[in-house]
Amino acid sequence: MSTILGDRQRFATEVDDWDHELCRVDIWAAGQWLTCDDNMVFVRQFRRDVRDTAAWLRSGMASALPFDGLSPQATHRHLMLRAGADDETEADFEFRSRFRVMDWGPTTDNVTTHLFRDGDGSLITLQFRRDEHLLKHPEQAGQVFVAKIPTAELVGILEDLVDILDGRQSQNHP
Repeated sequence: MSTILGDRQRFATEVDDWDHELCRVDIWAAGQWLTCDDNMVFVRQFRRDVRDTAAWLRSGMASALPFDGLSPQATHRHLMLRAGADDETEADFEFRSRFRVMDWGPTTDNVTTHLFRDGDGSLITLQFRRDEHLLKHPEQAGQVFVAKIPTAELVGILEDLVDILDGRQSQNHP
């Protein structure tokens, strides 16, 4: 039975179809299906990564938009200017990494996502990055999507996802 948490227009997850150590998990943000390329997660690793993200958000460590006057989309693009380039400094990498979110393994490595605190809310920016995905969806090339969600709601969805994965995992594997 499928379990959906959240609102696909902001942030949502859907859990279904267990196969031993793997589980189908679909993720949406800003109305975009993020796990369109790979939605089978290795439960142990994925659950740990999601739990760590929830703890990071709960701790209040997430930062606000770092550049005055730039929109979330422009900020995302600015952070990605030299990402992975030969001239990207370690300081640039560390700075950009402060905002990275949803770095949860192969399931989410087709998108680059950042999170910025906005009062009691969180802004999630995302951009699809795989060439094969962009060839199938050329309208998404270069587009940065933004989801705004209350941080407490986002943390709740992530913690509920971890609980579901914990419960289903123990049911399937005594």
